[in-house]
Amino acid sequence: MKQRASQAGDNDALAASSALTPLSPDGLPDVVDQVALARLYGEPLFNLPNDLYIPPDALEVFLEAFEGPLDLLLYLIRKQNFNILDIPMVDVTAQYLRYVDEIRTRNLELAAEYLLMAAMLIEIKSRMLLPPKKKEGEEEAEDPRAELVRRLLEYEQIKLAAAQLGQIPQYGRDFLKAQVYIEQSLQPRFPDVEVSELQAAWQDILKRTKLVQAHRITREELSVREYMSQILKQLQGRRFVPFEDIFVPEKGSTVLVVTFIALLELGKETLIEITQAEAYAPIYVRLAYRPVEPVLAPLDADEGVYSTD
Repeated sequence: MKQRASQAGDNDALAASSALTPLSPDGLPDVVDQVALARLYGEPLFNLPNDLYIPPDALEVFLEAFEGPLDLLLYLIRKQNFNILDIPMVDVTAQYLRYVDEIRTRNLELAAEYLLMAAMLIEIKSRMLLPPKKKEGEEEAEDPRAELVRRLLEYEQIKLAAAQLGQIPQYGRDFLKAQVYIEQSLQPRFPDVEVSELQAAWQDILKRTKLVQAHRITREELSVREYMSQILKQLQGRRFVPFEDIFVPEKGSTVLVVTFIALLELGKETLIEITQAEAYAPIYVRLAYRPVEPVLAPLDADEGVYSTD
């Protein structure tokens, strides 16, 4: 997976480079396009316009992304069309260090393996500047670039193999599994019910019906005047009647309320008196006292004299 991503990153970098740097008829980058910053409407652009304002926090797009230092080295060699068996260490090392400095300038994270490869390139370049040392029994001195060339060739073979594997159709990327929904006609199957189960269910319904009681409220019409008359009849011939004796709790709360209202109406009309000797003492009810006016009967009609009965 990592190898395929490396191949994809390399292809993207080559595509971006070729988009900005068209190739000459021989397949090599044009010298003019190498110096130009970009191409605008097919014409090379060497300098940025003077009136072009680039804000400090402008977005920078860095298209060249590599999987590692070997991937970067191989890209630089193939881009300049160098012979991989005879690598010009001066040019390759300079371009590699320029790329590393570019990453540092853009505050991008730099892996330690890039710095290790930079040190290795500098070491190889330094060893090539020194006179070669031949070992005993060897006709030619060992090339300092031999180990680097071997690693680059192995990495290139791995990239080619990864590219070939990437061309194989993959599930989820190039094709999907075909799925066909087949409707199944299922016959409904009803469970078998015994007679005893139906009987038990019916009895359960009857039990729940008995628990539900319907309360029917009937309206009872009561007359306050009628109960006023009953209270007056109850007080006739009695001096004092206890307040509690006026009420009959057995007749219900409605009758008690109407009786109490009738008692208040009688007191309002001064037909009865409600007395209490002291606080918290028993309350008594009696008929109101009314003085009887004398009735005059004439003794002598001619003289106009009356007598009282």
